Amino acid sequence: MLKDFRPVLGILLRFIIIYVVLLFVYQLYLNSFKESGLDPFSRMIAEQVKAIQNAIHYPTQLYNDVGKEQVWFYVKKTYVTRMVEGCNAISVMILFASFVFAFYKGGKTFIFVLIGLVLLYIMNLLRIVGLNLVVSDYKEYEKIAHDFIFPAVIYGTVVVLWLVWIKLFALKK
Repeated sequence: MLKDFRPVLGILLRFIIIYVVLLFVYQLYLNSFKESGLDPFSRMIAEQVKAIQNAIHYPTQLYNDVGKEQVWFYVKKTYVTRMVEGCNAISVMILFASFVFAFYKGGKTFIFVLIGLVLLYIMNLLRIVGLNLVVSDYKEYEKIAHDFIFPAVIYGTVVVLWLVWIKLFALKK
């Protein structure tokens, strides 16, 4: 009976191992920047969000809060949101990559993961910009935007990518 579930258990085990290893490596990365405030990857995203917002005429400045490991977005002369480590979407990218590698299909797996990570990175930038604009112009929608709409954007992108991977690559003979 267990023989029938062997392929599923193999995929599940690969997913768990890859996920735990990537999460461990990411935690080591975060721990190495504990004293310097927000990690460099998150800071880079904040800078890129600032550049996008300035380009679309939402004057934005950043305020580093090293002690609390965050960066505040100062948009149109008001503090609107803050960037913390969790906003960088790396944990979402780790989840995405772990799932795809669990269904490993040779070299195309690496190509798909790379394309997916780039797409998730872009979606995350747009998600943060969108949230900043909503909070800047429509403060009353901050909670629904932050808690529901924008998480649905990033997680929805992951689900669509997973479905594409399974439908077009992983289950093809």
